[in-house]
Amino acid sequence: MYGLSAYCRCCLIVRGEKKFMMDIDNEHQVDQFAKGSLNDYLDYLSHLENEFNEKDKKFVAFVSEDGRFERLRNEAQVLFENYPDPQKRPSMFGLLVGVKDIFHVSEHETRAGSQLPQEVFQVEEAESVRLLKEAGALIIGKTVTTEFAYFAPGATRNPHNVYHTPGGSSSGSAAAVSLDLCHISLGTQTIGSITRPASFCGVTGYKPSYDRISRFGVIPLSNSLDHVGVFAKDVSLTLLAASNLVNSWNSTNTKLNKGSLTLGIPEGPYLSKVTDEGRVQFLATCNRLAESGVKVKPINVMNDFDTIVETHNLIVAAEVANVHKEWFKLYQSIYHEKTVDLILRGQAISSDELHVARQSRLLLREKLQKAMCLQQIDAWVSPGAPGVAPKGLASTGDPIMNLPWTHSGLPTLAIPSGNNEENLPFGLQLAGRFEEDEMLYGIAMEIERLLA
Repeated sequence: MYGLSAYCRCCLIVRGEKKFMMDIDNEHQVDQFAKGSLNDYLDYLSHLENEFNEKDKKFVAFVSEDGRFERLRNEAQVLFENYPDPQKRPSMFGLLVGVKDIFHVSEHETRAGSQLPQEVFQVEEAESVRLLKEAGALIIGKTVTTEFAYFAPGATRNPHNVYHTPGGSSSGSAAAVSLDLCHISLGTQTIGSITRPASFCGVTGYKPSYDRISRFGVIPLSNSLDHVGVFAKDVSLTLLAASNLVNSWNSTNTKLNKGSLTLGIPEGPYLSKVTDEGRVQFLATCNRLAESGVKVKPINVMNDFDTIVETHNLIVAAEVANVHKEWFKLYQSIYHEKTVDLILRGQAISSDELHVARQSRLLLREKLQKAMCLQQIDAWVSPGAPGVAPKGLASTGDPIMNLPWTHSGLPTLAIPSGNNEENLPFGLQLAGRFEEDEMLYGIAMEIERLLA
């Protein structure tokens, strides 16, 4: 019988002992699926179906779908017929992927968490979905999103406590992975919609360098800031997905080439946004890393942080207003009030203001990378959210800790870093150099090992 936890490539069971593996092999084969039979896989789906129905009824990670598992069984049969030889099966053979409901998937409706008629959204299948299918993955279904990937909460509940937010906007994608209902899920981040829900739900979240994963076939929120990313239970599974999704991926660059790491803490106005509990936990995590041989040094950066936030939000508002220009004329009455307010703000922003604001993305990227060079650090380390998931479902939590890394387009990985006394997760956020996502993965796998 298959089980989701069996496919985390960071560990194997060898003669009863748990052995940790720091690298996925070049073929990225997930052995249990790659070598298994169709009957074994169908047994696995039957077992998962019972678990899925019980958990998703409570936590609502997925958009409802009639006949979901009958469809999956049919797709699995086709997959095994297409790849009868286990030696020739692709790298993600049989892995189940949840897809945020702003990605277009063939033969699935796209609603973007909205009340708009699905006919207005019909375009070709998302490039990211196509690539995962080509790698052998099966789409288990659409995951719940906030309306148009903004701040109006969806129905999803936090797997660790149903009275706390799971984050947003990729709430369903993070919760689905946390609940072991899929191996990997796709999400997007325009401010903090991958890292924040990953931190709140206790999973790993990868936001690539800007534009390294195609956004084709994804309903945009803000074209200058949208990033397509991935959730999984551990770093290695997100790496498996990244190696199939990221443009010009170079697997040789994921290996660390020196004995010690140096991480920089971005001190100043940015770090002041963390809650007291979050700061205590973050510093304790940094101390654990330091005791394990990682150099951790505070660096004063982003003293203009309030301006960065203001500029980022201006870009979002203006670009959302542009994306929704025609839809809003027809359907304003059925938009959520939070989205309406955003669009109305955006309509008042001039093209000149937007042009100037967009320039700040590259300026911030250059400043952060210059500081990395001068201070000789390998990556930035910061909390993945101000603290644990806040109580209440009217808000998705504050994305403030993720905003500068999205604004600058630098790659990030969120890693679970412990839980508080109420068992709510904390997340650690690593940010690397632009278009050096592979190196960030090498760093993240080492940090994950040290925190295990």
